[in-house]
Amino acid sequence: MSGTSSGRQTDARDRDDEGRARNARPRDGLGRPLPYGADGVERQPEGVVRTPQETVAEAQALLDAGRPFHAHEVFEDAWKAGPERERALWRGLAQLAVGLTHSARGNVTGGARLLRRGAGAVEEWVAAAGEPRPYGMDLAGVVVWARRLADLVEEGSEIIDAQARAPRLR
Repeated sequence: MSGTSSGRQTDARDRDDEGRARNARPRDGLGRPLPYGADGVERQPEGVVRTPQETVAEAQALLDAGRPFHAHEVFEDAWKAGPERERALWRGLAQLAVGLTHSARGNVTGGARLLRRGAGAVEEWVAAAGEPRPYGMDLAGVVVWARRLADLVEEGSEIIDAQARAPRLR
């Protein structure tokens, strides 16, 4: 914290080149902040415009590596940059990746809730768009995966390993 002339304390925040708040602390593979100076996992660049096929391939590689937090950032880029008619799909997939992230971090309530919310969003998108396999993705299989994992998370019978429990998008 840093003081101000009025005596009121303000947060000293990391900022990007455009002045937006950006936490510069290194992060682990599940996106948790580490102490400054610690060795962390390289972050995903934000705001990258990819083709849908590139998005799916990059997100799958990150999921396979046990980095669902980073996969969510890839889906988020597609959600923000993609065509309006696909935004709900990419947002739902981002929610699934965050649900896996929270589950692997041990957040039972948040993990299960986001997995179910993402599954519902993907399912609704399929019903509205009539495209069960956009860009070769097996969305029905992804929905089943998410709901099963949400049940498993709530059972609490095992620690969720993000890499071992990663979905197969195609």
